[in-house]
Amino acid sequence: MADITDRASQLEEQQRNRALAAQQARGHANVPGAKYCQECAVRIPPARRAFGGITRCIDCQSLQEMRERR
Repeated sequence: MADITDRASQLEEQQRNRALAAQQARGHANVPGAKYCQECAVRIPPARRAFGGITRCIDCQSLQEMRERR
């Protein structure tokens, strides 16, 4: 029998997969992602660039989103 941790992990994976699919459906996949972050020049991992249209590393993108929420 699955315990609560297993169920939580499954739910998290389902939500992550839905979020990734939604991101890919936005149409940015046709535009190649940048190899280096436009803010800090850190190399962007290939898995992140695969989404297309990516111009910032995760840290800089998170900061940008926080600024936009203010």
